[in-house]
Amino acid sequence: MLVFIQGVVLGFSIAAPVGPIGVLCIRRTLAKGMVAGVISGLGAATADAIYGIIAICGVSALSVVLLEYKTYLHFIGGTFLLYMGYKIFKALPASVEAAEGDSEETILRDYVSTVFLTLTNPMTIFSFAAILAGLDIETQGARYLAPALLVGGVFIGSMFWWLCLSIMVNLLRRNFSRSWLKLVNQISGLVIIGFSIFSLSNI
Repeated sequence: MLVFIQGVVLGFSIAAPVGPIGVLCIRRTLAKGMVAGVISGLGAATADAIYGIIAICGVSALSVVLLEYKTYLHFIGGTFLLYMGYKIFKALPASVEAAEGDSEETILRDYVSTVFLTLTNPMTIFSFAAILAGLDIETQGARYLAPALLVGGVFIGSMFWWLCLSIMVNLLRRNFSRSWLKLVNQISGLVIIGFSIFSLSNI
């Protein structure tokens, strides 16, 4: 149970800092409702769990590949963020988008895009590795159980943050008029474009 709790703390601490994924989750919740925010968070939690598996199990070969191609991954992720920022900036207010916001295709697109954006930041794996070393989590004693509990904890901790964020933003959503939602779209788009420019400038 201690390993599982450590995994929950790790997943929550990795997810909590507000970056481009956080802005995207907030904007989608405001634009399309809590389901869109939770699905986006699920995508981020899935990617965190994948990187957690790589870090915990010490898949060194894959880590080397991610490090070797991190420039390309940053470029792809930064370019995609730039595109998404522009689309969000130009997006119509929520009441116009609501008609298509609950479709299965849109939900799947929200999930896949968030997984993709999170995975295109290979430095996440090294964040996991550093925190794991700091926590001194021992997984060698149980060949399968401890790593599985740790990865499960990472996923649940990350997902708990995204669920809380989506619930809080959804409660505030009712107080936003269409003009305010349009402003949120524009601000969110500019913030995401800013993140993309920062990411591309550090290649």
